[in-house]
Amino acid sequence: MYTMYRLLVLWLLCVVASSKAFREEFRFASYYGDHMVLQKAPEQSVLWGYGSDGAEVIVSLEGEQENRKHFVLVQNGIWRVALDPMKAGGPYNVTAVQQGKNITQVTLMDVLFGDVWLCGGQSNMLFTLSQVFNASEEQAMAPKFPHVRIFMAALELSTMELLDLPRVEVPWSIPSAELLGGPKFTHFSAVCWLFGRYLYKTLGYPVGLVESCWGGTPVEAWSSHRVLQKCGLENQNLRHPYLSLNETKRNNSVLWNAMIHPILNMTIKGAIWYQGEDNTAYHQDKYACSFPAMIDDWRMSFHEGSGGQTAPDFPFGFVQLCTREKNSTDDSFPNVRWHQTADYGFAPNPCMKRTFMAVALDLPDEGSPWGSIHPRNKQDVAYRLTLGARAVAYGEKGVSFQGPFPVKVLLSGDSINITYTESVSVTRSKTIFEICCTEVKNNCASSVGWVPAPIMHWGLSYIQVSVAQCQNIVSGVRYAWRDWPCDVKACPVYSSDRVLPAPPFIVNRWPEQGGQEGYKVNKARSLKDDTVRETWHSQC
Repeated sequence: MYTMYRLLVLWLLCVVASSKAFREEFRFASYYGDHMVLQKAPEQSVLWGYGSDGAEVIVSLEGEQENRKHFVLVQNGIWRVALDPMKAGGPYNVTAVQQGKNITQVTLMDVLFGDVWLCGGQSNMLFTLSQVFNASEEQAMAPKFPHVRIFMAALELSTMELLDLPRVEVPWSIPSAELLGGPKFTHFSAVCWLFGRYLYKTLGYPVGLVESCWGGTPVEAWSSHRVLQKCGLENQNLRHPYLSLNETKRNNSVLWNAMIHPILNMTIKGAIWYQGEDNTAYHQDKYACSFPAMIDDWRMSFHEGSGGQTAPDFPFGFVQLCTREKNSTDDSFPNVRWHQTADYGFAPNPCMKRTFMAVALDLPDEGSPWGSIHPRNKQDVAYRLTLGARAVAYGEKGVSFQGPFPVKVLLSGDSINITYTESVSVTRSKTIFEICCTEVKNNCASSVGWVPAPIMHWGLSYIQVSVAQCQNIVSGVRYAWRDWPCDVKACPVYSSDRVLPAPPFIVNRWPEQGGQEGYKVNKARSLKDDTVRETWHSQC
């Protein structure tokens, strides 16, 4: 027993010693490397790494734009500098030199300056290019975009906030068919890559893509303790001594700690997110709080971590859930779609400013080899995200990025008139609209009392639906409120050019009375005979 104890002590001493030596080794942090993209002006890119305490570090750039040298001391084993704002372009060599008795130098080669986007979420973000429709053609295009660079964090979890990434799955790389066509769900994200590729075509300068996602994970795992506390989730966890890795990865904050917190020093332009499927069965009712709160917390954390360089309201795009099961009557998917917008139905909104949403409920894939919850059409998803980024992140005028959404809902006689934000393209349907029919004036729950409201007429920007099937009180109206509301690109309501589908919505006639708070419509297009009333309900 004594021998075993001595061996254990010696092993621990070796671990501590090797860890200390690794920490003192002069180097950049894990997510810097050759071929990387650093954030361009007006922001300043932050560089940091490890060295010997008290040593002076000199950081310099060599390339097309002159840049002054930066001098900094290593403190507590860490050195850090913010480069001068750099215009888009390159390539540059970035060199860090540690002064002292033994001068040490590290150089990053072929570094570009452009816009850096973070890609997060679960399996539909992890879904690789080799799995999409027309995969071979998509992979073959990779070498044509050498200025769209990729980086992927490895799948790791931690019960405490880590300073640096424990491992890297894909170091900064120039895209190739081999890198983008890696094994399913294990290599670089199709949505992330396609988003960056489409964006590059618009911007014309380098784009850096940083992927940090893990399949089968809830929003709680990607959230800090601040988010969990705000939404009443801090004490709700899955911890158990015999949980598998697949279960442990769903624990509170474990992926925030290991896969987001380590990269907070990075200066980024924005983020895109594809997640929510896991929360259809896990704290579904809290998602209207947890998701917007996570966005706000990431913004604050990246802003602080980068020394104020990442914008405190950086643009954040997300994919509204696609579909899971055809003919399903379960309403968990429509509920989470609604909660993804903080119960507004659209983005950006007062609770989710500078966000943009790609609606995906019209892109089902019944024949997907990876299950219908993993549709193969990631091209349209990425394109719709790109439209949102162009409008919200880059302020491009004249870019339509939101599908039609109601601005007025009027109950009049035996019909409801729905007026939209824009011109609409309509296909007749008997079932896509539903009305809530109740015997008393009451707020409608999601799952009971709903009957079809056939489309009767439509015009340039309005649709009229029938309420004839309700012999009692019409208490609400909703659109596309089911798991699988339509076939591929065949929903009944689109923008006039049929590019963008109308997102689902739900309106209650008496939103202030009882019922599930999640179905109150913020800035409600509230249903009332011959009038329209606006009701504000803030969850921000």
